[in-house]
Amino acid sequence: MPGRMSFRPRYFRVWLTFFRNSVVREMTFRGNFAIEVVTRTFWFVAQIVLFEIIYSHVDAIRDATRPEFDWTRPQYFAFMATGMLINAFVEMLFMPNCAEFSELIRTGNLDFALLKPIDTQFLISFEKVDLAELSQALLAGGLLCYSVSQMDIVITPGIVLAYLALVAFGVAFFYSLMIALASTSVWLGRNQGLYDFWFYVTVFARYPQNIYRTEALAGELLWFSFSFVVPILLVVTVPASVLLGRALDPSWEVILLAPVLTVLGLFLSRKVFQWSLAHYRSASS
Repeated sequence: MPGRMSFRPRYFRVWLTFFRNSVVREMTFRGNFAIEVVTRTFWFVAQIVLFEIIYSHVDAIRDATRPEFDWTRPQYFAFMATGMLINAFVEMLFMPNCAEFSELIRTGNLDFALLKPIDTQFLISFEKVDLAELSQALLAGGLLCYSVSQMDIVITPGIVLAYLALVAFGVAFFYSLMIALASTSVWLGRNQGLYDFWFYVTVFARYPQNIYRTEALAGELLWFSFSFVVPILLVVTVPASVLLGRALDPSWEVILLAPVLTVLGLFLSRKVFQWSLAHYRSASS
């Protein structure tokens, strides 16, 4: 059974060991690492080109009834950069580990993880680091700086800190969703379909929250469900809006809602993970 989660310094030292091992692994297969970096760079450029084409025809992505929610070219690129930044950290730190969880169960290697004197969720979540995603984070950071420089806004240290905190909450929320889905491997053995579901759902976060608000019932249902039930739409929209000084829908109180729901998500995902391990039958049983 997993012990109580602890963030004492030894956990950071363990993570540094994981990081060094990941560096050695990537440098052992340099060709594969280079291909992954090129692939991610191509995807980044493709996204930029796509929206450059769109903004060559329009001045802004408009809200017909609420002009304060229009997205100009530099604003949308800042939003896009925020989403790329959050996804880069999620896929760099957590994706390879959560994807490996079902393999640990299938091979029986989860037994060895449970015997180690360290919190099992920490070990499962942080053992591998996908360093190729660091290039995506750097590209996203460059796009964000460029976009902000194109706007006449004042960025204070307080705004920067609030933005970074909200980005961290976004990463934490996506992690809570991912580890909860990974925990189902205890019953399903292989859960690739659920990972596909994760990608299908999180694709909604690639677009600003307010574009889902329409007169159509389906749009309103999507907006409400993914804003207040599973707050995927808040993950990127809130930090980007705070950085740019934009209005939020429904109001500024949503800034407080995003971290509250993230903490709740982390708590629930922790309980789901522990419950899953309690129902795990070891390879030797």
